[in-house]
Amino acid sequence: MKNLKSIALALVLVFATATVSAQTKKVDAAKSTINWLAKKVTGEHSGTVNLKDGALVFKGDKLVGGTFTTDMTSLTATDLTGEYLAKLNGHLKSEDFFGTEKFPTSVLVFKKIGTKSKGVYAVVADLTIKGITKSVSFDMTVNGNTATTKFMVDRTQYDIKYNSASIFSSIGDKAISDEFELAVALKF
Repeated sequence: MKNLKSIALALVLVFATATVSAQTKKVDAAKSTINWLAKKVTGEHSGTVNLKDGALVFKGDKLVGGTFTTDMTSLTATDLTGEYLAKLNGHLKSEDFFGTEKFPTSVLVFKKIGTKSKGVYAVVADLTIKGITKSVSFDMTVNGNTATTKFMVDRTQYDIKYNSASIFSSIGDKAISDEFELAVALKF
């Protein structure tokens, strides 16, 4: 009888452990940051874009999902001031770049997540910019109530071709790199 109780208790513990449900943790958009860096032949520009909303999904302490929406209308450079800032921001929001009037948001949805080490995950996600969805890959580090990542996005995959040397070979020193960097710090 004692062995039967031990076996029953062990089965209950195994079943309880196996059925840990997913927990969604809403990201605090006001405390999270997305910084961008874009390079060109003659220099670079940096700035920010605001997170509109987002959530990470965990099973226990393991990252298993995530969905994020970015407010593209908040896109701004941080390395300029005055009329130069207004000109660059206006150009970035125009159809030459992100077309924010027609596409006010972009979306990132995690599709595959692998564990690289404790708190470090290899993520494959669908990124939608200007209504075009492409796959991106990056490592994400989760530590306590924060998650961070840095990755590159090829803008030409989203029909953002303005001054791309890979598309316009004779552009010379007006060329802008096809890739831009996103550095993301999430608080939840």
